[in-house]
Amino acid sequence: MSINKKDVAAILIFVALIVAFVFLINNITGKGNGRELDIVRDAVKNAALTCYAVEGMYPDDLTYLRTHYNLSYNEERYIVYYQPLASNVMPSIKVVERGNTDL
Repeated sequence: MSINKKDVAAILIFVALIVAFVFLINNITGKGNGRELDIVRDAVKNAALTCYAVEGMYPDDLTYLRTHYNLSYNEERYIVYYQPLASNVMPSIKVVERGNTDL
């Protein structure tokens, strides 16, 4: 049995399509994870802004936002770094996925 040029070309095209498909799926998944981080960060930011609008100051920690402003997120999946600067200055907020060492 011999392999002709058409068979080789068909195999190469098939492999290229599989590689392209896998790359596309990985790209879509990566964008989804980034969007989830944005959603969590926006939720924390909005809760802090609501607190400031209602009480005239930003809270000292996330516990206050959870208790009084119903802030919730998947704590098993995300770590939220919330650093208050002053009672009248928006806190520094950073969200990372657990297991990700990028800060």
